[in-house]
Amino acid sequence: MHATSGILDQAAVRGAALPLTVAQYHRLSAEGIVPERTELLRGIIIEQMTKSPLHTFLVQRLARWIETAASPGSGLLVRKEEPLTLADSEPEPDIAVVAGCPEDYRAAHPSTALLVIEVSIATLGIDRAKADVYAAAGIPEYWIVSPETREIEIHRQPGPDGYHERRTLTAAQDVLQPPLPALSPISVEQLFA
Repeated sequence: MHATSGILDQAAVRGAALPLTVAQYHRLSAEGIVPERTELLRGIIIEQMTKSPLHTFLVQRLARWIETAASPGSGLLVRKEEPLTLADSEPEPDIAVVAGCPEDYRAAHPSTALLVIEVSIATLGIDRAKADVYAAAGIPEYWIVSPETREIEIHRQPGPDGYHERRTLTAAQDVLQPPLPALSPISVEQLFA
């Protein structure tokens, strides 16, 4: 356990902390000061968790399903575990569906997405905190896929104070209706099978 663990739980310390800008984060990363497996959330550097085989499997399964709607000429690009550069954050969601093609992001990462998905194994608290970051960026739909509970949290209607709609789908009965018209619905049970 780090000597600083819990220090950010104290309001006085949180209020005195100096968050990094995205540009500062990029400079520190370029100089090798920031470890590679991190992301920036609200100006704070967060260490990313190691990916389990189940996490990798679900990300690959979801990506293959979504890529059927992002065929060449669709104007959509599926990015896996790659950055989104937002106002005060640079998360690396497990999956982000963005407008455009790879060449559009040669000089800069996307600043928004049509859909963001996080597969949550031991990171549910962080993934739920990301909802406010994604909502502030105007991302219309955010999913948290939780294999441990076999549930998917769907967040919609973003605003500056978070998502205004949150719904939980379960493997027992629900069908996942994706926000991409070319994508066929899938049962939650089928996703986790």
